[in-house]
Amino acid sequence: MTALRATALLTLAALAAGCQSAEDDTEPAAAPATSASTAPTGTAAPTPSESPSAVTAANTDEVCRAVDKLILTGSKKIVADSADATRDEATNEELDARLKRTLAGLADDVREQASRAEDPQIEALITSTAKQLDAGARSASPVKWMSATFVNIPPKLARECRA
Repeated sequence: MTALRATALLTLAALAAGCQSAEDDTEPAAAPATSASTAPTGTAAPTPSESPSAVTAANTDEVCRAVDKLILTGSKKIVADSADATRDEATNEELDARLKRTLAGLADDVREQASRAEDPQIEALITSTAKQLDAGARSASPVKWMSATFVNIPPKLARECRA
């Protein structure tokens, strides 16, 4: 029982550290858009399809940052809950129940961000993330799920959830 908790705390501490570094990464600023006045005379003006991508890109950045923040905050809560469970000498079942509640709440928060995404690919990515969190909340062993699945969520979001 103590070894399981120690493993859980080490896994979660590493996870929280990984989430923190992902949030601290800064992306270079986008190059300024060229104006229509620089186009040679006689060329067609930009098509209307270019404008929605700029709106989507702005929304994507906002939504992805919100999801990153939710994952980081959720990770910190999980670490704190696990530390509290160890200090309180909670049973494995009590720790599992705490983790499941936190994961279920995190899934709901992430799902809410997915509904805000204007880019269908980003919406699908974030919805998939919420489904993974739901699976963790239903898992028979959320500690094992955390070390096998949850630790992969922040790097995947860092790679794929970008404008």
